[in-house]
Amino acid sequence: MADLDEVSKAIIEQLQEDGRRPYATIGRAVGLSEAAVRQRVQRLLDAGVMQIVAVTDPLQLGFPRQAMVGIRTSGDLEATSDQLADIPAVDYVVITAGSFDLLAEVVARNDDHLMEILKEIRAVDGVTTTETFVYLKLRKQTYSWGTA
Repeated sequence: MADLDEVSKAIIEQLQEDGRRPYATIGRAVGLSEAAVRQRVQRLLDAGVMQIVAVTDPLQLGFPRQAMVGIRTSGDLEATSDQLADIPAVDYVVITAGSFDLLAEVVARNDDHLMEILKEIRAVDGVTTTETFVYLKLRKQTYSWGTA
């Protein structure tokens, strides 16, 4: 776990609001020079503390069907999760405690595409059962946590 000071946290918060915000603007907000902000951001990126990425809206990109897939497995849980992570339509995979061993979020063009993805998931070595939770409406999705 990274031990971040308040200035680094403030820089992260600035970038969470706008990942394209100029370093000079961030510097004024946090009390550092543009060069100092640039160095801190680079250190945070190099350490894997954060990434600066474009977050897309799947609906506007032609992927109106999203689902969470609960997965039960047998065998090597990490090997199974690695195989699932290699499936392009899988957004993320998490190892969990509870009634499912893994959760995988998927995005699809339509219901037929979702069926193809589910077949691909079920064919992965170690997958024994799946349960699919189709999203009807996304009410909240944020990426602003982590600095409080």
